[in-house]
Amino acid sequence: MSQSVNVNFKLDADVKKSMEQVCSELGLSMSAAFTVFAKKVGREKRIPFEVSVDPFYSDSNIRYLENIVRDIKDGKAHFAEHDLIEED
Repeated sequence: MSQSVNVNFKLDADVKKSMEQVCSELGLSMSAAFTVFAKKVGREKRIPFEVSVDPFYSDSNIRYLENIVRDIKDGKAHFAEHDLIEED
């Protein structure tokens, strides 16, 4: 059996709490969950899930949103009710 080592890193408190809750429901410790993750990464030589950037924060979308804000401030924006919006 190989020697165990300590690995230390920081997590946002809310992320840690959420992970602890899920791990508890799965009957795992956080250490066991990270070990499963690390073994899978080592075995598969990849992150075992999709990692992507939220397109909302892309440069092109940020520019688009900034232009809309500018148009609103300049009084150039025109708003209309969307046909699919249902009123109560």
